[in-house]
Amino acid sequence: MGTTGSAAPERAGLGARPLSGSSPSRTTDRPGPHAVWRFLPAAAAYLLLVSLLLASDTTVSDVARYTFYVLWGVMLPGTLVFRALRRRPHSLVEDLAFGTVLGLVLELAAWAALVGTGAQAFALAWPLAVVIPFTAVPKLRRHWRPRGYTRPSLGWSWSVSGTVMLSSVYFHQVFLSLYPVLPDKEDSRLFNDMPYLLSLAANAKHNVPLTFPQAAGEPLHYHWFTFAHMAMTDMVGHIDLAVIESRLMVPALAALGMVIAAVVAQRLSGRAWAGPLAALLVFAVAEFTAIYPNPVPTWTFGAPAVRLMSWSSLSLTYSQPLLIALMGVIGDALRRSRKEGATAADGEGADRVPRFGREVYVLVALFALASTAAKASTLPVTLAGLALAGLVLLITTRRIPWQVVGLGAILGGAQLFATAVIFNFESYGLEIIPFGNIRGYWADQGNLRSPAFQALVVVGTLVAFVLNHQLKLLGIIPLVSKRRLRLEPVQWFLLGASVAGPCAYLVVNGYNASYFTLAALPFGAVLSAWGFCETFERAELGARAKAALAFAALAFSALLTFGIYRYSGRWSAYVLRLAGDKGRGATSYSVLLPALALAAALVLAALVGAVLWWLGGRVWPALRGRGAIVLLTAALTAGTPGIFHDVLQSRESLWSYSYVLPRSHVQAARWIRAHSEPSDVLATNSHCWQVEGPLPAGTKCDINTRSQWLSAYSERSVLIEGWGYAPRAMALSGGGAAYYGPFWDQELFRFNEDAVYRPTAAILRRLHDRHHVRYIVAHRPSGAESPLLAKLAKKVYDNGQMAVYELS
Repeated sequence: MGTTGSAAPERAGLGARPLSGSSPSRTTDRPGPHAVWRFLPAAAAYLLLVSLLLASDTTVSDVARYTFYVLWGVMLPGTLVFRALRRRPHSLVEDLAFGTVLGLVLELAAWAALVGTGAQAFALAWPLAVVIPFTAVPKLRRHWRPRGYTRPSLGWSWSVSGTVMLSSVYFHQVFLSLYPVLPDKEDSRLFNDMPYLLSLAANAKHNVPLTFPQAAGEPLHYHWFTFAHMAMTDMVGHIDLAVIESRLMVPALAALGMVIAAVVAQRLSGRAWAGPLAALLVFAVAEFTAIYPNPVPTWTFGAPAVRLMSWSSLSLTYSQPLLIALMGVIGDALRRSRKEGATAADGEGADRVPRFGREVYVLVALFALASTAAKASTLPVTLAGLALAGLVLLITTRRIPWQVVGLGAILGGAQLFATAVIFNFESYGLEIIPFGNIRGYWADQGNLRSPAFQALVVVGTLVAFVLNHQLKLLGIIPLVSKRRLRLEPVQWFLLGASVAGPCAYLVVNGYNASYFTLAALPFGAVLSAWGFCETFERAELGARAKAALAFAALAFSALLTFGIYRYSGRWSAYVLRLAGDKGRGATSYSVLLPALALAAALVLAALVGAVLWWLGGRVWPALRGRGAIVLLTAALTAGTPGIFHDVLQSRESLWSYSYVLPRSHVQAARWIRAHSEPSDVLATNSHCWQVEGPLPAGTKCDINTRSQWLSAYSERSVLIEGWGYAPRAMALSGGGAAYYGPFWDQELFRFNEDAVYRPTAAILRRLHDRHHVRYIVAHRPSGAESPLLAKLAKKVYDNGQMAVYELS
């Protein structure tokens, strides 16, 4: 194949080296004397997470139930089916990682069948549909105890486990310990999207497909598979949805994402240590910035990859393992596209990981279908990467790459299904406006800049964008340059996807377009880790040199973290003064200058260091040929301060957009949940949700129409609550994060308000008979209900702040 010829010279120096991090022996299915030590890394990560959950007011019962649910309802059925679909076993951790992700896919089918037929009571038994055939059929029975596993090294296992433990501590500090499971005070605060996400999960317990809980009966054209997963967790594990959302789901799915990232990186690159590094790059290395504190309003280029979005966007957290698994099986199929006997350009170890076999197409289809409605940005990025790989194969081989065409047809079919059936062609306000998300930074309203200076501002903005999200992908450069662009198909696939995401953000206008960038990062992280491993191998460092490199990386990270934390204010003021910005933030690009100046200072330091390294190499030959790995390590480490700054920032104050949600509100909603049926509809006068609590009575509600607490904690649909996230409303938002205009049916809205403030017997009868409303929930902070309501309906609950009236 035309893309493999460039590797032969490189293999002369590397061909004898075994795949690092794993044993070449395949007769390792016997326990051996050190079996306990092999499972200790996983046990340590699990026990640390359990201890952090218990310290965050999670009950032992909930932890035990969730553990049972994951093992019985996700991991077991998924692993058995995965073993039946892959050709040969490679390692236990790979089977469990891919199997657990596949279990999430099977769970969706089980959810649709159970909820669609009203058989939720049998949710606990659904894994028997897999367990019984794999127990009864002899050809399937062998998958309970497969043989021929390769054992990863203890160093590899502890590295992946350490990454998971790092993330668990991070989530405890910035999320688990900050927000209560249920508001327990009148001034309790909750991040503003959490009630909305909770309401969708509650809706998924009873509706296929989901409807919009804040406007009863309104269809929800949205990527809602996440909430089907939450509903199944509730139905199988019998765990309160609030506990699932605020405690259990996020760290568990993040851990799964890290493990599957490590497994996929090893499979595609053939280098075991690319696995832990890829996991770190995806989940621990944050954006490059010089600002502290860095709350949501100061984010410069949309949603970040780590930081807040890893726990507040449940759809992102849920979709990442599915996307990474999809990347892995497509990449494995592209590995199969080599001619037999061709030289492998991706390293001598690549073929040591057995390929999946023809069943890989089934895996691609399953992961693609689940991914596309888990997060809408995932498949377009994946398709772009596959298109680039196919184009390169077409040019270099002068033949149609039918394998790529087949994979593309599967992805295209999944995308079409989601676009037409799940999303109903909703745009959510996204529009094709090139550079619409960033051109504000180079805006020159008064045309005061010279053309040369304006060009400099434009270039500086683009550089700042690349630095912010893409700095941790610099490992791609030595990988591509060493091969002189003659890459393997799987490498073209990863490269195409990693570039497509940022490009989509630059072309599609709207805050949600930043999810294209986030979807591309796992592809780039695997390729960057791959390039780092090859650069590391070429350096041929000894034990002392490796230790020195690790120490230097830690020291650099600590210095950068401390420097930004302590001096970012002074640094920003100095840079702005140096740039002639007399008023802080007076120019359109002011917020970008501190990071650009810090990057320039680091580049200058790197150039000075390179000269000194070259001079030192003339005296100490051991330095020769090893400067590249030092420089690359520093570049990939430059984003590490982010997660530490998050922890420090969260200790000082809650995240921006953490709103007051009083205990009295939730108590009323939970009372309704206990005294109503899932088909019952509620009516309320609560429509707005402000940072410091409800608007004063009588104030017009024309901003932040995101009141979602009632539908969330009652687990019932509301005739009209908050409509800021409704699909038909978001289409009018112009790409904004929410819609702030009036409700689309003003006649219905007035009727809803009349039921609270100007009730009549006819209004309440129509509310009950036509709209199936059982309870009217009077939100007194928004306005006291009419005294007539108590005469026309039965008051069944009153805690002073909230009153509930039953219609009959």
